[in-house]
Amino acid sequence: MRRFGWVSALCAVALVGAVSVGTASAQSGGGNAKEALTASDVGITPTEIRIGVIADTGSSLAPGLFQGSVDGVQAWAKYMNEKEGGLAGRKIVIDAYDSALDANKARNAIIEACQKNFAIIGTSALFVNNVDDLVGCKDAKGAATGLPDFPFTTTEVAHQCSPVSYPINPSTLDCATKDAKPQSYRGALGATNYYLKKFGKNALHGLFLYPSDLKSAKNSQIPAFTAQQEAGIKQDATFDVSARAQQSAYTPFVQSMKDSQSTYARHGGNEAGMIALMKEAKLQGVNTVKVWDCSLQCYDKDILATPETEGLYVWTSFLPFDETKSNPMLNNFIKYIGADKADGFSTQAWASGVQFRDVVNSVVEAEGNNGLTRAALLAAAPDLGDFDADGMLAPRDAGARVPSECYVLNQVKGGKFVRVFPKKAGTFECNKKDLYSIKLDLN
Repeated sequence: MRRFGWVSALCAVALVGAVSVGTASAQSGGGNAKEALTASDVGITPTEIRIGVIADTGSSLAPGLFQGSVDGVQAWAKYMNEKEGGLAGRKIVIDAYDSALDANKARNAIIEACQKNFAIIGTSALFVNNVDDLVGCKDAKGAATGLPDFPFTTTEVAHQCSPVSYPINPSTLDCATKDAKPQSYRGALGATNYYLKKFGKNALHGLFLYPSDLKSAKNSQIPAFTAQQEAGIKQDATFDVSARAQQSAYTPFVQSMKDSQSTYARHGGNEAGMIALMKEAKLQGVNTVKVWDCSLQCYDKDILATPETEGLYVWTSFLPFDETKSNPMLNNFIKYIGADKADGFSTQAWASGVQFRDVVNSVVEAEGNNGLTRAALLAAAPDLGDFDADGMLAPRDAGARVPSECYVLNQVKGGKFVRVFPKKAGTFECNKKDLYSIKLDLN
């Protein structure tokens, strides 16, 4: 994705009346004249631009669930301040809010961020089921412009279809049909077609597990699972399972696999659930499975630390972490996040920061540093077009909120994630045949 040109770093600060004003070499409508930096909107001062990240991190039900999102945003800000001189001539400051798997806390975090932050990025709160405060957030002039939101996770329809939200991973729901019966869903099959080609169209049949703690979480998996089955992976059995379920809860699931001699298994929940499933399968002696299938949530060090996950396929829409030589932005991510904190969640949160950067830079290129307002940012966001976080992510139309058809497939081998397809480092498999379009009534 081409980055828009922007200003150099802040070079001075002065006090004018009651307001501090800085000066920087800035583009203003394409020019290069010096301009005094001002407080152009909420969260923007002459020296700082405050950004919020709202994430479920402190709940006792799932401690640290989206800590990776917070880590990713903070690492991105450090990188931007040190390597790119901040944004719009100002230093980036991050405020983290814990939504703690609680709808009220998520809403309160949005209200606080509206009053304090220019925008929020890397949002990873599962219970954003009311976006009135997000959409109605007032800017510095008192207009209900909305709080610009560049989220990682959106489970509730209200959040998926918020007019001020531009997810790094667009929802499968076509928001134009959210009130229709049925609704339209579109997305990517991931590695399904690869599996069918490798093992044979009639060779794969098995278990599909849905996350059950939230209706919206289950609904987010139904279109993809249905599309996989229509593509040729027969369903032997399906169950709902809580993210808090212990390994013993998986006993009947695995028994069903034994009864059907299943050759395929997919878990739509977290990496802990996939680990429990594969451990229980090993305990019961299941040996018929050709494809253990998981997506980005399983690109996690806990998976690699578990011997029972050997052979697990994990497909993602970001480059494998050992390919830093093939992509400078991936290299920056690993350097600033640290190998111990690099996972699927922190990757996407970092990328949401890059997405935000590109939209900010497009505003600055056209309007100058002081033209950066919430209204200008939201006006520019739909025009982002093809976005790939400087090649670190698979390309997607983030501005139009259209999911990517691209992926890279890895497999756990010897305690490592090994690239399987496509073979060439730094590349993604991008094929329109891997997209699906389906109608379902999930309201």
